[in-house]
Amino acid sequence: MIDRAAIAATEILIRPHIRRTPVIEVAGADLGLALPSLHLKLELLQHTGSFKPRGAFASLLRYPVPKAGVVAASGGNHGAAVAYAAQKLGIPARIFVPEVASPSKLARIRAYGAELVVQGARYADALALSLAWQAESGALAVHAYDQPDTLLGQGSTALELEAQCADLDSVLVAVGGGGFIGGIAAWYAGRVKVVAVEPETAPTLHMALAAGQPVDAPAGGIAADSLAPRQVGQLMFPLAQHYVAASVLVTDDAIRAAQALLWDRLRLAAEPGGVTALAALLSGRYVPVAGERVGVLVCGANPADYGFMQG
Repeated sequence: MIDRAAIAATEILIRPHIRRTPVIEVAGADLGLALPSLHLKLELLQHTGSFKPRGAFASLLRYPVPKAGVVAASGGNHGAAVAYAAQKLGIPARIFVPEVASPSKLARIRAYGAELVVQGARYADALALSLAWQAESGALAVHAYDQPDTLLGQGSTALELEAQCADLDSVLVAVGGGGFIGGIAAWYAGRVKVVAVEPETAPTLHMALAAGQPVDAPAGGIAADSLAPRQVGQLMFPLAQHYVAASVLVTDDAIRAAQALLWDRLRLAAEPGGVTALAALLSGRYVPVAGERVGVLVCGANPADYGFMQG
């Protein structure tokens, strides 16, 4: 069961291994927004530069790990998180990533001591290769987004956020495979408006909600290494149907602009997927009502390039 009680229990399990990331209140005017303020949950300051260690530790601490260790497929951030968790727990790890993965993320995975396999054009190809290796080796598979412990671990982000900002009206969350927003939506369970944000070039959840089920979606654009699976997860989809109040799409140009603005105004270096939720506010794709208290998840700090730091 993926619900508040299970998320709270998982948070206790992983608490010694994760950071309680800060929330900063930013004046809307500082970001060119007609809002008194907004609250940014800086999950890009989590270990490995994304929220992903929450789900990784939830899986590795819950199950006995075979001699072959763990295996994961990833666009980059999940692989780094699994490699980091495995290193901390003394477990061997093999990580499969597609060729689209950024060099900075590959370097992180290698630095954490995992065996890295770079093969396939997109995440789905890396996933197929990882499943074949799991069947051959008997390693424990840790799915990036479609596994109960992954969602429960990611949901601990919302548990923290609610403790830090108890009176938010809405929370904007970037969506790839959906493990992050699935866990967050399960925690809030309709008590806060959860808004899904995706690139126009990878509208995976947006298309699934329109179709009434997960469907194949395009998988391109500037955030393809973190927000472009073929389909959203089966586990998160009913949570999204029940608890995600809105789904909006943003352009790649809006994501680039959000990266540049976050660096210029706050000196935070975020990757494209990490600022996609913020891009919805900055580009006007999501317009809060008067008096709405808005929270935004800034969830990744591993950009492929740092061109947005110019100036």
